[in-house]
Amino acid sequence: MTSPSDAVVLIGPMGAGKTSIGKKAARALGVPFFDTDAAVVRDHGPIERLFAEHGEAHFRALERAAVSEGLATGGVVSLGGGAVTHPETRAELAQRRVVLLTVAPRVVAGRVRDSSRPLLQGEDAIERWTAIYEERRPVYEELADVTFDTSSGPIQDIVDALVAWVRGEHDQEETA
Repeated sequence: MTSPSDAVVLIGPMGAGKTSIGKKAARALGVPFFDTDAAVVRDHGPIERLFAEHGEAHFRALERAAVSEGLATGGVVSLGGGAVTHPETRAELAQRRVVLLTVAPRVVAGRVRDSSRPLLQGEDAIERWTAIYEERRPVYEELADVTFDTSSGPIQDIVDALVAWVRGEHDQEETA
């Protein structure tokens, strides 16, 4: 991976491990890591505050700019769960290697418990998470070149499988 067009993009629902797996994969590949949520926070402040003060549409515009920045940077790019809802992002991802990280609702419960994530606020966070995931899943699956489930096993196994896929050591459609 030597240019931004070689970027490997991680997509998937909240709590699937895009940031933690992305950081480790980037390190293993010797490339930069870029997290769109972290970029939005760095440039504009906490996501929860952006949602509260300006609404989701404003956040999505900021997120879209962060996606463009990340894709221009190259390396391993982790997208926020809803970034794929933007048509321009979907168009840009058509020219990239896209990895979908999935996770079972029973597992994600522990990962997002007591979360401050704006879209999970309300009565039942897992019910909200499931509804959001089911709504976005067709888009995730359409964009993905490969899928890794993060529900079980050591995170390093998933990282190793992802790195092997990037390096062309596996050419199967779905792994892990």
